[in-house]
Amino acid sequence: MYHYGQFPFAGGWLVGLLVFAAFIVLVAWGVAWILRRDSRHYGTPMPPPTMPPVGPPPPDPALQILRERFARGEIGEAEFIAASRTLGAPTPPPDRPATPPS
Repeated sequence: MYHYGQFPFAGGWLVGLLVFAAFIVLVAWGVAWILRRDSRHYGTPMPPPTMPPVGPPPPDPALQILRERFARGEIGEAEFIAASRTLGAPTPPPDRPATPPS
């Protein structure tokens, strides 16, 4: 008769130990395979996050030159507005007619 918890041949505990060791090796191999497969993502460090600049954006040199030319009188108002729109400057608000006091 067989004893409870043993294999049907001599040295059953040794066979059980070998099966358990093979299972541990198999699990370790699977973990190593997964880590090796994903190692290309972990091998290179991520760049630090970029923070947006604080404060107003730096002035555009083309718009600055256009403002200087308008201030010196080299170009008229219509040409200044058209050129500033072309350069991407915000559109100035339209002139409002003066409302008479009531």
